[in-house]
Amino acid sequence: MKIIIDAFGGDNAPLEILKGCALCADKYDGVKLVLVGNKEIMEKVAAENDISLEPFEIYDAPDVIGMEEESGEIMKSKKNSSMAVGLQLLADGKGDAFLSAGNSGALVMGATFIVKRIKGIKRAAFAPVMPTSKGPVLLIDSGANIEVRPEMLHQFGIMGSIYMENVLGVRSPRVALANVGTEDHKGGELQHEAFRLLKSSDINFIGNMEARDIPAGATDVIVADGFTGNVIIKMYEGVAKELFGKIKGVFLKNFKTKLAALLLKKELYELKQYFDYNQYGAAPVMGVSKPVLKTHGSAKSDAIVTAVKSVIDCVENDVTGKITEKIAQMKERGSVSE
Repeated sequence: MKIIIDAFGGDNAPLEILKGCALCADKYDGVKLVLVGNKEIMEKVAAENDISLEPFEIYDAPDVIGMEEESGEIMKSKKNSSMAVGLQLLADGKGDAFLSAGNSGALVMGATFIVKRIKGIKRAAFAPVMPTSKGPVLLIDSGANIEVRPEMLHQFGIMGSIYMENVLGVRSPRVALANVGTEDHKGGELQHEAFRLLKSSDINFIGNMEARDIPAGATDVIVADGFTGNVIIKMYEGVAKELFGKIKGVFLKNFKTKLAALLLKKELYELKQYFDYNQYGAAPVMGVSKPVLKTHGSAKSDAIVTAVKSVIDCVENDVTGKITEKIAQMKERGSVSE
């Protein structure tokens, strides 16, 4: 298996990417990592940090698409960026999957126009996995598509269900539609029609769900338009950050609370780890013809290792192939329009 990695994507590139890849070279047998980026800088950083580049195949890409740049630049001024070159290598069959910690919008656009969508899929979508009190939940879409049609939400539900079952091992994953209430009639025209389509499909659709029920583990897949999904995940992250900040403040208040923190050190660490996004690896860009995954922009070496494991699972379980097959079956039944 060959995994193409954007060595210059994210806030901590290329050092943390290289450190993570070096750990992967020792950890994952039979996996070849292909690094894409400015070769001269990679060699300099590797030499300064005693990292061997010998295990890796390297492709030179002089440019970087920044985190704040317009997503469309990947198809214009940044065609020679590490992300664009890496995606083109994937499209050309030079690897089995692509991983980046870089610009999310550019990644979706590049995946859509360079790697191409699966035939019949209306839109590619971001699908991060988040922690809940009962295990992980996959959110699709989390920001790639601000405006959607009902059939797109229908496809998001199908793709999310396939990923959760085949990568995270959830049998018959529950799929819910993000809405302002749980009753069948809630929401606008978009939600009404998406509800009908999801209910008529052969996935385990459990109906509408309010955002407050997601952290309780009430579903395994939550389907949303990109605007709603992005609000959900950003609120999720913000509340978790503030909550742990307040907990830390309480335990550092005085000698008594510091002693309590010392006694509970193991339990507090486990709680923090439970809500750490890094444990779930990379988020797939669902709906493209080959596996493309995105890890957090601030990812460090340990997160890269976990992200590569997500990529391996995605490839080994042929998630893209299963989505392709499912959509083809739906087309035969006439439930997917051309």
